[in-house]
Amino acid sequence: PQGFPGAGQAPGAPPAGPYPGVSPYGGGPYGQAPPGGPYGQPGGGPQPGPYGGAAPGGNAPPGVDPEAFSWFQAVDADRSGYISVKELKQALVNSNWSTFNDETCLLMINMFDKTRSGRIDVYGFSALLHFIQQWKNLFQQYDRDQSGSISFSELQQAFSQMGYNLSPQFSQLLLARYAQRSSNPSIQLDRFIQICMQLQSTTDAFREKDTGLVGNVRLSYEDFLTMVVTRMM
Repeated sequence: PQGFPGAGQAPGAPPAGPYPGVSPYGGGPYGQAPPGGPYGQPGGGPQPGPYGGAAPGGNAPPGVDPEAFSWFQAVDADRSGYISVKELKQALVNSNWSTFNDETCLLMINMFDKTRSGRIDVYGFSALLHFIQQWKNLFQQYDRDQSGSISFSELQQAFSQMGYNLSPQFSQLLLARYAQRSSNPSIQLDRFIQICMQLQSTTDAFREKDTGLVGNVRLSYEDFLTMVVTRMM
């Protein structure tokens, strides 16, 4: 069977290639520079970082990109020094101007929340911006028609190029679960990030059990539940 993607990556991080690490992209792990197109911008306030012009924000802490610090100050509405799920949700939008869904925002907050407080500081926020930009680059690479969303065929091709050996039926299941209802369902950036993060996390859990790399494991019911729950981040 085809190898597991993303070996050695941080949980939820964009995969660098299928296991054991061969990059499928040719020009680097995230494709070429993002082309122009109808991709979403953050909503409200100054919009620095990968999405727009920087806002003046004073001196950034050591190790924090000045643009990330400027945007952190704009997004930190309650001036607490931390970004909550609600604040992050209000700052990120998809190409159709819908805000990022709660589940994706919570997954990303949890990924960079070192104190397990449900919030992230400026260092976590700076890392999160870089994380989103990596996924956005990948999203744009797979959005072949530059529509701002991922169709069934684009999703199936994305999985294949990321090293996942998944059936068309599985991709259809994801579209039915995560795409907005329409005659031509497709997935926005937030759902793409959510799907890939969860897929990477559960694949890592499966790989830990599949010590022979054969693509099959034997699990008890409770082992299965434990594997799922511990990877929900």
